Amino acid sequence: MRLIRRRRHRDRGMSTVEYTLGTLAACAFAVILYKVITSPAVENGLTAVLRKALNTAF
Repeated sequence: MRLIRRRRHRDRGMSTVEYTLGTLAACAFAVILYKVITSPAVENGLTAVLRKALNTAF
């Protein structure tokens, strides 16, 4: 019983490898998101939406 408790307590939190993989995954997601946002199609769409919103008469 003590051995099980020790193992459970010892595995709390993330290890350095898990932090590294999480950081790499977050960076990869950020790069993909940046590429999508700065693509010409998305940029033109966002520009059109902003222009329409700014030119709307109240």
